[in-house]
This record gives sequence, C-alpha cells and structure tokens, in this order.
Amino acid sequence: QVQLVESGGGFVQPGGSLRLSCEASGNIFSINVMAWYRQAPGKERELVASMTSDGGTEYADFVKGRFIIPRPNARRTVDLQMYSLKPEDTAVYFCNMRIGHFRGDYGNAYWGQGTQVTVSS
Repeated sequence: QVQLVESGGGFVQPGGSLRLSCEASGNIFSINVMAWYRQAPGKERELVASMTSDGGTEYADFVKGRFIIPRPNARRTVDLQMYSLKPEDTAVYFCNMRIGHFRGDYGNAYWGQGTQVTVSS
C-alpha cells in the first residue's frame, strides 16, 4: 500500500556534508509525522530527527546544530541535510512516516529500506 524509498547516502570524509531524501508513494491521505532514524552495526536503531505536520522539528542531542530537516519542496518527501559529519555518524539511515489513509486517521508507521552513510578518511 505504501512504499518509502531513501536516497542520497554515500561515502564522505569527516567534516563533509550529505543530503538524504525520502519519497513516499501509495495510498496516502496525510503524513502526520516524518522522522529519520539510524542504526550502526551492532547497535539499536535510534531517532535522529523528526517533523510534525505543522512543521515543528526536534533533533537528537548528538546531531543538534549539524543536521536539519528542510522545508519540503515536494509532497510526500522529507530530506535530511547533514553537515560536519563525524565518523560516529556512520550508519544506515532510515526514513519513517506516520501516514493516514483517510480524514481523521492518526495513521500507521512505515519504514524505508535504509541508505548507507559512511564517514571516514
């Protein structure tokens, strides 16, 4: 019914930048919450940043001041702009959206397959 696809991951040196993008498709009436998570090898998935339907954003302490969710330029899309990347930012980054299928529906959570970000010299 719903598919989320991330893109923009890659290999960068410490201090570099990347911009990730997530596009949703399928049976979508509304997107109530958009978020980015990441998971490093051997570790649990952790919340990186989120945006609510009114445009409010929240960021994890370890990325605050370096990462930002820009204002979406297209419907069903959420980006993550990352600056001053560190080796510890290396992880698979996942897009997550809470999507409603009809008016008044709080929605269900959906996940993308993830995109690899590697920060190394």
